[in-house]
Amino acid sequence: MGTAIAAILLALLTGCCIALQASANSNFRSNLGNQPLYAAYFSICGTFITASCVILLLRPPAPPWSHLQQTPWWNWIGGPLGAWIVLAGATLTRELGAALFIALVIAGQLLCSLVLDHFAWLGLPHHPVTLGRLAGALLVLAGVLCIKYL
Repeated sequence: MGTAIAAILLALLTGCCIALQASANSNFRSNLGNQPLYAAYFSICGTFITASCVILLLRPPAPPWSHLQQTPWWNWIGGPLGAWIVLAGATLTRELGAALFIALVIAGQLLCSLVLDHFAWLGLPHHPVTLGRLAGALLVLAGVLCIKYL
């Protein structure tokens, strides 16, 4: 039970980090003369430097080269997708506002996640779409509409 609560709290903290990141990158874009590509680039440089420092500090054993070669293609899309997320935050947060941008990101994440779970794609366990899960997704979409129009 304690592990589940810790995981929930860490997931909530991660959500806060995503909102802070999008807002910071949007402001960075403005400070760089309305240059979202450079804001994303420098943000990702910070990610690379942070990950490199953690690797150097903790010194985990490197995976064997054969493991890297045998990895499915879709394991390698995380970096480009992360870059897309950073660029979208830098570009869209100022125009949409932090709350609407993050609500739309969450709605997109949820809809895609339902499909990934239902079809057990990308190595995930099968979790079929149920009426309850669908209702939850619709409530999130209703929340997006509330944030946008109310």
